[in-house]
Amino acid sequence: MPQYIDFRGRKVEITFPLERIISLNPSITETLFMIGLGDSVKGVSAFCRRPPEAESVRKIGSYSTYNENIVDEISPELILTVSGYQDPLTEKLSHKYSVFQIELPSTPFGILDMVNRIGVVTGKIKESQELQRRMAEELYPLNARKRAYLEIDLGGPVTFGSESYIISTLNFLGLETPYDNAPSEWLKPDYDIVAGFDPEIIFMEGKMFRGISKEDTVKMLRDTPMRETTAFKKDHIFTTPGKLDFFAHHGPDFFFSVIPWVRKCLNSLK
Repeated sequence: MPQYIDFRGRKVEITFPLERIISLNPSITETLFMIGLGDSVKGVSAFCRRPPEAESVRKIGSYSTYNENIVDEISPELILTVSGYQDPLTEKLSHKYSVFQIELPSTPFGILDMVNRIGVVTGKIKESQELQRRMAEELYPLNARKRAYLEIDLGGPVTFGSESYIISTLNFLGLETPYDNAPSEWLKPDYDIVAGFDPEIIFMEGKMFRGISKEDTVKMLRDTPMRETTAFKKDHIFTTPGKLDFFAHHGPDFFFSVIPWVRKCLNSLK
């Protein structure tokens, strides 16, 4: 039986073809469907909403919890998780099930590697390589040379630092952000610092399942130091489309939707 070494350095035995997979990460779930394993995905987290077909798959828990009775009923051949916030969950599941943990990407290239890794451990190597190729076509640098600020509502205002794939991608596209050198994945923003940085463009992402309008964003920022920024004064404020996570989703759709959307926003300023 083939053995694969996951992010934790543990050997995980995997037998192909896989018929019963549980994915507890939305980006992994999306990738599995896109490489032809949708029918084998028998359980997902409550936050796995891409593609639309994932909506009908049995929900077995959240990012950090699971229903053991449902998992036992599914009897998965493989459970897939990511590193970081799912470390405790992965450890707990590993005592009873075959779990393969994948590293949480910190760059757009890490997302491409994640797709490849999923293809390797599920026996869909060629399919994942083709998906990688299509994703990579969307990743090319721009000569934007603008100051930008990104904020996401994750139960409160959150922005990102140098360890995040979000900031890495914005930097690659030619954008500078106020926390480019912050040695963290995410952090609570200080509006005085951000206003001092004076972003020329602001990206805002609302809470998942709720979203946020531009009008609400303007109202929220009007009584903060952000009202003095170039982006606020010139109305260069862009709110992400839809009510699902957008920048916060690091699956293939990050390449097919997020990156083209950022380019479109930048082009509108010319």
